[in-house]
Order: sequence, then C-alpha cells, then structure tokens
Amino acid sequence: MESRQKIIFTNGNLFTSRTDLPWADSMAVEDGVIRWVGNAQDMPEKYRAAVQSEAAGEAGTGGADGWKRVDLNGRLVIPGFVDAHMHPVMLAEFRKKIAVMPPKIHSIRELTEAVRERREAQGPGVWIEGWGYDEGELLEKRSPNRYDLDRGCSDAPVSIMRTCAHIRCVNSAALRLAGIDRNTPDPPGGEIERDENGEPTGVLKETASTMFSAFVPQETETKKADHLLELGEVLLSQGVTAICDMGNLDSSDNFDLYLKAAERGFKQKVGVYYMWDFFMDRPEFSISPEQMDRSRQIFAAGLKLIGDGSVSGRTAWMRQPYLGSREEYGISVCSDRQLETAIQFCKKTGCQLSIHAMGGRAIERMVDRVCREKPWTPDSIPYVRLEHVTDPSEESMEKAAAGGIAFVTQPIFQYAESSSYLVNLGPERMKECYPVRTMLEKGIRLGFSTDAPATFWADPSDPFPGLKQAVTRRSASGVDCGQDQAVDMETAVRLYTCGSAAAAGFSGIGMLAPGYQADFAVLSRDLFRIPPEEADQVQVEETYIGGELVYRRS
Repeated sequence: MESRQKIIFTNGNLFTSRTDLPWADSMAVEDGVIRWVGNAQDMPEKYRAAVQSEAAGEAGTGGADGWKRVDLNGRLVIPGFVDAHMHPVMLAEFRKKIAVMPPKIHSIRELTEAVRERREAQGPGVWIEGWGYDEGELLEKRSPNRYDLDRGCSDAPVSIMRTCAHIRCVNSAALRLAGIDRNTPDPPGGEIERDENGEPTGVLKETASTMFSAFVPQETETKKADHLLELGEVLLSQGVTAICDMGNLDSSDNFDLYLKAAERGFKQKVGVYYMWDFFMDRPEFSISPEQMDRSRQIFAAGLKLIGDGSVSGRTAWMRQPYLGSREEYGISVCSDRQLETAIQFCKKTGCQLSIHAMGGRAIERMVDRVCREKPWTPDSIPYVRLEHVTDPSEESMEKAAAGGIAFVTQPIFQYAESSSYLVNLGPERMKECYPVRTMLEKGIRLGFSTDAPATFWADPSDPFPGLKQAVTRRSASGVDCGQDQAVDMETAVRLYTCGSAAAAGFSGIGMLAPGYQADFAVLSRDLFRIPPEEADQVQVEETYIGGELVYRRS
C-alpha cells in the first residue's frame, strides 16, 4: 500500500472532470485529500522542492518534509467512478446464483439444463435461484414458465429473476409454497400472469414478484458481508470508488450490513436508500441525523419509490402503447398513499427522495407532484432524483430542470437490451429513449449508473460499456440507439463521476480538485484518444481511494 500521508503524483495525464481545469499532469495529496492539482510548470514551490529532493534521493524514502513522489508514467487518470444507482447486496448474492445469460445460457433449454444440474448437485428440497433472463435475448423469444422450470426441478422451489429485477419466473413447487393458484387475485400494482385457462404461468410481475420475496430464504448477515467484500474488490478493479444502494426487494436493512463490511475492509463510500414499500407502515422506522452524515463512509441517503416497471418487461408506464397493442401502456406501481407518505417523511427528515420512473406517464406524474414542493434537502443536494427516465416529455424535462430535480440514467440498458426495446417499442421510438443530450441542453442535473444487476449483461457493474454506448449510441449488437443523443467522451466521464456524485448528494468526490478526496483510477488506455467503439476494452490498472492504492491489476 502507498502511504496516505503526503504524495505527489507526477507525469500523468489527468482528466479532472472539472470545467475550469479539465486537464493536468500533477497532483499533491495530503492525508487522503487533494491539496493541489495542475501542470508541472505551475507547481507550487513546496511541492516542486519535494519532488526534486525525492528524485535526488534525499530524506531516504521520501522527499523534503516527508513527501513521496509517484510517477504515473504518462497514463490516463480519471476520478473514481460513482455508480449512483445499483443494488450491490443483490448483485453480491446474485453472483452465487445461476446467471441466465451468455456466455453459458442462450436458451430456455439451456436454462432448464442448468436448473437440473444445480438440483443434482445440491439434492432435493433445496431452493434453486437464478437471475438475468431476458426473453428477447433467449433463443425461443419468450419468457420461461413454471413448466420449463419444473422439467429442471420439481421437488424444490425454483425462482429465476428477470434482468430488470421487476419480474420473476417460479416453478410449480414455488407457487404452491406461496399459495398462488388460479383463484389468487392480482395484488395492487402487480400481475400474476395466467395462461388461456386462467392458470398461473409462474411469471410474477412487479408487486406480485416483490410479495413473493418473503418466501425466498435469506442469507445470514455474515454471509452477506462476505459477498459484499468480494464484490467490493470487483468494483475496485473497475475503478468504482463510490456507490448508491437503491434498496432491496424485501424489508431487510442494508445500513448495518455495510458498516460491518466496512469494518472488515470494504472500501467504497456508500449512500443507502430504503425501499419505502417495506417501511411505510412501520411507525418505529426513522433515519437519524447521525446516519445521514454524508462525511461518513456509509450514510443513509433517503427513500426509494417504484413508480412503474421496465421497458424490456413491458411494464414501464409509457406515453404511447407498446408495439403490437392499442391498450398496453404498462403498469403504474406506486399508490398515492405511498407517494404522499414518502414525501412527508423526506420533508420531515430532510433526506432525499428517489423515484423509479421509466415511462413518460410515470415521469410526468412524479415530476408534476414533487414540483409542487419546495426543496427540503441541505447543501445543494437534489431533494428528488428520478431513476432511469427512459421516455421523458419535453415538458417534464423542463419542469424537472426548473425544480432542481436530478435524473440518474443507465446507458447500459440500450446497450445490452436493444432486442427487447426493438420488439416492445420499434426502432424509431427506441432512438428517442434516454435523450441524454436533450436532458443536458434542458439543464437537468444528470448522472450515469448501471443499475447492476438489473440489466442483461454478464458483468453488469462494468462502467466502460455504458461509456461506449453514451458516446456511440449503438448497442452491443450494433443497433442505432439515436445518434442525435450521443455525447462526447469527456461529457460521458463527467456524468459517471462528478455528475453522478452531485445527483446522489455525495460531498467531496467525483472530481480531481483541491479539497476533494483523492479517489481516482489509472487506465490501461487513453479513453479520449482511442476510437469510442473500443472503450469497453479499456481496463483499470490501479485504483486509489483517499490517495491509497487499493487495487493493482496483476
């Protein structure tokens, strides 16, 4: 490990994410905080003297006054990525389950075989779980159903989460366990899919899937912390130095889990959000000022609401009907009571409100409602942030910009799920989705993220495919996703660093600037000079948090 005390990084190619000084070659870090950043010829004398004396071998292993020099050898340095929307606890656990996506699974037949193999390995009566399927990407071009899973295992519950995490498919044993049959009514904001005879197919959508979570066995807190520590190392290898946990699909509380993981060496800074569905009817639930202290590594950021579903699952609440239907607009998931009580809690507590809103109708509903409120958060933290924001109208964007509402969106969705978007929306409407350039032109406070693991990508937390899509506006399969909404690489990196940090209300991270924490990644290639089509081939060579080397690629 490098000393965190006094380090001068020189001979680098530093992209700072600042607009006043976007590029530099040197940086002085003391006690984990950047004290100066700029070009070598402008280096203050005290740092220059330290570099010269260290280079001359004076003062043993350090330079004048205990400073040490690190030569970056001309490599590109960017601020650490801030993934402002992901589900790390889910992702950490999902990594242990069946991944229903390439390179291993391309079809329902292969999924059935994977379930059969897991059943043979662990014996009867033991839950089998998987994640990541997208019917548009499967060979059969349909969702798996209970009978497909029954062929793999009929004597234990099986639950396979869709890539969007809003839909799951379960087998007959799981339906029996949950007491779901042809007479079970759809829950508010959800659907139990049924066949032509009225029998449940095993596909549970939105709140129907969420309610089923109560029957799924939970890992112990110690095991969850183990998984988080493993995931933390993966994120460091991807240059991710701060994250937002956007809540669970059950009533568990992740805050203490992150504290335990941090005690054991988890490095990332974390903003924790609580899924309001599971806490709104608990009078004892509260978020203390101490928990909301954003100077801490782990802090409580606010509440999360689910306003609608996903485009790929045809449950996002859209302005126009889905392709092939005149009446299918998606599902409005959030009740008025959920919305109003969440607003009141956030106003009283002073915390942020995050709202999942993909479709234009959901976006319009949420923007119109929250714009009636005066901002209630301190220190320029957006009082409301909308998640995903797939299909916003011009009016909604303008209202959000005027109201200071932040948007957090995910370029990886179109990159990885273009087949579903084409089937559900058609090519022209797909090009209008995620209008990043227009959002910026309207003055939206915008940030990028991954929503990992809720996307059809084998390595869902990797930021580089998202950067590639934002700049090229082409999917992994080459589909045009709307060239007029492309941004340049500098803008894309800013949206993944200082933009996402600001949207989530992180303080002192996201830029290489005096007073900011020295969180940064050293890359294998220059993102700004290579063809943008090769951005996903870039690797992180080193990651620093607070000036400390926490990852080096072997």
